[in-house]
Amino acid sequence: MRFLLSVIDSASRTGSSDEMAAIDIFNDKLQKNGHWIFACGIDSPSTASLIDNRAGAGSVVKGSYADNDEFQSGFWIINAADHDEAIALALEGSKACNRKVEVRPLLG
Repeated sequence: MRFLLSVIDSASRTGSSDEMAAIDIFNDKLQKNGHWIFACGIDSPSTASLIDNRAGAGSVVKGSYADNDEFQSGFWIINAADHDEAIALALEGSKACNRKVEVRPLLG
């Protein structure tokens, strides 16, 4: 099964050198154990553009769809045998990056 592990933060690009080193170790473990699909950081919501072209509306608005103090600042897409394994990996990822991590199964 594939899962999205979303890193939740309240500021962008705040990882310390120790956190970045721990993330690298965690990423290496994911790759070594066959869990790794893809991972990356995401810039802050202030850099987003919200597009709505339903029915040809052509709307382009600067900013995110969500107005919240916390936001997704990065993610891992992983393979895991089941939800329990994904939770266990998310616990490790949360500890490595020192942030909250949300786990969601990918559909399809």
